Amino acid sequence: MFTPFVDLADPPVRGFLHAPAQPNGSAIVLTHGAGANCQSKLLIEISDAFAAAGFTALRFDLPFRSERPAGPPRPGSAPRDREGLRRAVALMKEKGRGPIFLGGHSYGGRQSTILVSEDSQLVDGLLLLSYPLHPPRKPDQLRTSHFPKLKTPAFFAHGTRDPFATIAEMESALKLIPAAHALVEVEGAGHDLLTKKTLGELPARVVSEFQTFVRK
Repeated sequence: MFTPFVDLADPPVRGFLHAPAQPNGSAIVLTHGAGANCQSKLLIEISDAFAAAGFTALRFDLPFRSERPAGPPRPGSAPRDREGLRRAVALMKEKGRGPIFLGGHSYGGRQSTILVSEDSQLVDGLLLLSYPLHPPRKPDQLRTSHFPKLKTPAFFAHGTRDPFATIAEMESALKLIPAAHALVEVEGAGHDLLTKKTLGELPARVVSEFQTFVRK
């Protein structure tokens, strides 16, 4: 079950809070890609799975999506979106003193990695769903300049049919990250990760393997 979550300070944090029946003290903040919002099926399913595992999960809209209901982020909006991520993390820290994690799908995950590369103490770990390593059909335009500064453990889940990067490209890029990192392949999945085959088992699998990773 989840309930609406709204904080109207600047930038605003609007989304939904998934409260666990048996809290384990941990929390995770998740957000969406450039063409979606926090109501995406992937974020709902992943947040439900985290709550079932004892995490308090907040899925929320980035500032660019709060300002316009459709369309990609405008040029120059990324810094404000990262401030939205920072505020969401701060709000969750007010709710407890346990470990807190951050991440999201595609653009949301990318902005999370940039933010944490600049502030390694912000969260205890990252969850990146379909990291957009490069634009489709443009493998030379890598989005990895901040990877060598990433000191926070980072867990990646990536589909084998994702046009934003092959598994081999992801494996090569992740070697740039000095922190602990892991890559989970989702066989047959594209950029949205969910397929008829993966819908039933993927969210629980991601949460289980993420928990194993952050306990190491």
